[in-house]
Order: sequence, then C-alpha cells, then structure tokens
Amino acid sequence: MNTTTTIDDIAIEEGSGNPYADLGRPDADDMLVKAGLAHEIAQIIKSRHLTQQRAAELLAMPQPKLSDLLRGKFRGISQAKMIECLTRLGCDVDIVVKKNGRHTPGQTTVVVA
Repeated sequence: MNTTTTIDDIAIEEGSGNPYADLGRPDADDMLVKAGLAHEIAQIIKSRHLTQQRAAELLAMPQPKLSDLLRGKFRGISQAKMIECLTRLGCDVDIVVKKNGRHTPGQTTVVVA
C-alpha cells in the first residue's frame, strides 16, 4: 500500500516495491522477475570482465539482444531464456513451488543466494 507524505508542500509517495506496478503496467510482476534475472546476468558478466560479444557467444544469443537485456529492454526475452543464460554462466537455478496458504494467485520472486 502506498503512503503519501508532504514535505515543504511537495507530496512524496512511497512506492510499492515494484516500480512496474507503480507505473501501472499490467505485467508488473513478470517484469519485476525479469529485471531481477537480468540484473544477476549483468552482475556475472561484469564480475567475469566479459565483453558483450564473448558473453553473447556463451549465452547463445545475438550480441544486440544481449545489449538490450543489459540495458533493461528484455520484453522479447522469456524468463526461461534468462534462466538458461544463468545456467550457461555457471549458476545453479532452483525453482521452488510452494502453496501460499491463501486462495489467491501466488507470486514469483527471484532470490539470489
């Protein structure tokens, strides 16, 4: 739930924790998951000092598409492809399915261990 505070006549609204939801995106949850996956891919590429070209070769992806992913333009890249990228970069990816205890839709989160 967003709350609004006023400081010096300026309204400041606290975000929900999902900027895509705050912007009213209908696919906000999916975009937040993809952003988390893309961030982890970018961190690994950076930590290994890989060029985009070399990383694209490792990920079996065209370099321009990797460039888009690294700049946050991942609309045309599936979560499955991002998970495949992480495994190609040497990560183990565990998918855990659990009941949420409610009779409402569940959620997907990215947790980096």
